[in-house]
Amino acid sequence: MTSAALPDTDTGIHIVPLRADAPTIGLVSVAHGMSHFGQLLVPPLFPWIGAEFGLSNTQLGALLSVFFVVSFVGQALAGFVVDRYGAQRVLFMGVGCIALGALGLSMSPNYATMLAFMALAGLGNCVFHPVDFSILNSRISAPRLGQAYAAHGISGSLGWALAPVFVVGIVHAGGTWRTALTCAGALVALVWAVLWWQRRALALPPLRAARKAEVDADGSLAFLRLPAVWSCFAFFFVYALALGGLQSFAPAAAGKLHEMTAAQLALCLSIYMVAAAAGALWGGQLLRDPSRSAHVAATGFGVAAIVALMIALGDWSGSTVLVLFAVMGLGSGIAGPSRDLLVKQATPPGATGRVYGIVYSGLDVGMMTAPLLYGALMDAANYRAVWIGVALLLTLLIASAFNVRSRWRAEPQLA
Repeated sequence: MTSAALPDTDTGIHIVPLRADAPTIGLVSVAHGMSHFGQLLVPPLFPWIGAEFGLSNTQLGALLSVFFVVSFVGQALAGFVVDRYGAQRVLFMGVGCIALGALGLSMSPNYATMLAFMALAGLGNCVFHPVDFSILNSRISAPRLGQAYAAHGISGSLGWALAPVFVVGIVHAGGTWRTALTCAGALVALVWAVLWWQRRALALPPLRAARKAEVDADGSLAFLRLPAVWSCFAFFFVYALALGGLQSFAPAAAGKLHEMTAAQLALCLSIYMVAAAAGALWGGQLLRDPSRSAHVAATGFGVAAIVALMIALGDWSGSTVLVLFAVMGLGSGIAGPSRDLLVKQATPPGATGRVYGIVYSGLDVGMMTAPLLYGALMDAANYRAVWIGVALLLTLLIASAFNVRSRWRAEPQLA
C-alpha cells in the first residue's frame, strides 16, 4: 500500500492518508510532552531539596529562573539554527539535554551543581517550539494541521500533569528526591531512543531542505520589524508570568490559605494540567472561525482569572480548591489553541523557526522572572498576594489577546 495523497471527489483537495501524518504528529507530540515534563520535575520536589540544602524559597525559585534564562537565550537562537540547518538533529539535542540534566540533578552534591544542571536542562528546553512547529508545518498535510496543533498542545499539558505525580509518587513510595529525578531522566532517555528509532518520520522533506538553503542572510532579521511578532512576544511574557506563579508557588500559597493536605497539594498541578488538556480540545472546536481567536482566548482567561481571585479571597476546603484548580485549568486550556493560531497568523513565509523562537522566548522571560517574584512573596508570607497577582495577570491577558489580533489584522499579508 502507498501513502500517496488521494483526491477528495467533492472538493478536489488531495487528502494525505492518516497513516502518513500520524507517526509525525505522535512523535513530535511525545517529544513536546517531555519538554513540559522536564519543566515541572523540580518544583514539586522543593520541600525535600530545600530541606537537604537549607534553601530559601527565593533560592529554590532561582533554580527555575536559571532554567528559563538559558531557555530564553537559546530559544531565540534555536529558531535561526532550525531554519538554516534543519529541525531533526536539533530535536535530538534538546531531548538529550533534558535527560542528562535530570540525571545530573539527581547526583548533585550541592546547590551550585544543581544550578549548572538546571542550565543544561534549560538548553534542552529551548528548542521545542521552533523545532516542533517547523516539523509539523513542513510534514503534516494542511487539512490535518489543526489536529496536529491540538495534539501538540495537549501533550504539553499532559507532560506538565505527569511530572508532579511521577516524582512525588516515587518519593511517597519510599524513594528520595534523587531517586525520583533518576527515574525521570531514564524516562526521557527512553523517549530519545524511540525518536531515534523512528527518525524517518521526523526528517524534513527534500523540498523543505532545499528552501532552507535559500534563506537570504540579509533578510533573515526582517521579520523583527513586524509589530505583530512583538505583540505576540508580550502576550506570551504576561502568560508566562501567570503560569510561572501557578507552577512554582501558587499551590503552596493555596495550602497556606486553605486547609489542604500534602497529598492534595501534590495533586493541584496535575489536576490543573489534565483539565487544561480537556479545555484545549474544547477550545479547538470553538475555533472553526479563526477570526474569533481573540474572543475565545479572552473567555478562557477570564474564567481562569475569576477562579484565581476566588482562591485568593475565599475560604475553601482542600477538596474545593482542587475543583477550582480544575476549572482554572479548563479556562486556560480553552485559550490554548487560540494562542498558537495567533502566532501562526503573524508568521511570514519561510521564517517559521525564527518567529516561533522569538515569540515563544517570551514564555521563557516570564518563566524565569515569575519564580523570583512569587518566591519573594512566599518568603514574606504574603500568600494572598501570590493569587491576586495571578488573577491580575490573567486579566491583563484578555486585553493582550485583542492587541495581538489587531496587529495581525493590520498586516493581512502575514495571515
